Amino acid sequence: MQIKTIQPADFEAVDQLIKAAFTETEHGYDGEVELVHAIRQDPAYQSYLEVVAFDGLMRPVGMGLLSPITISDGTTTTTGLALAPLAVAPAHQKEGVGRRILQKLEQRARISGATYISILGWPDYYTKFGYRPADQFDIQAPFDVPSDAYMIKSLAPNGLDGIHGTVSYSQAFNL
Repeated sequence: MQIKTIQPADFEAVDQLIKAAFTETEHGYDGEVELVHAIRQDPAYQSYLEVVAFDGLMRPVGMGLLSPITISDGTTTTTGLALAPLAVAPAHQKEGVGRRILQKLEQRARISGATYISILGWPDYYTKFGYRPADQFDIQAPFDVPSDAYMIKSLAPNGLDGIHGTVSYSQAFNL
């Protein structure tokens, strides 16, 4: 498996992969392709933070995208990243594809200078990679979600020290 920065030629196949991956979940498809399209149009979008995993025949089997967020307590604002979405083709789930995509994105996030990544997702999955409920750090989602499903991970020692407040996403998330 190879993980590469997304290219425009990959967009259509990745759209199909995202639809298939989310359609198979308990929550179903909820506009994730449209979200990705909106994020790509955002001036803060960095293609370097969107990756695609390819199988041995160079078919896309997974993808992940990080985009900027802020956390503010009304006085202090910090910038980090949010993972949305992470998608793996149903036929390739439970093969470590998601783990490898997440590791690649975390590596790139550190290089970019980000100190944390926020995720809304399955706690049983993401806690294996060091993500913890954000409310343990006095960080809240901007919408109503189960507290155990809204997680955050520091990418540096003490990377969340002094950071608390409410997360804000880019306009792309206002679909």
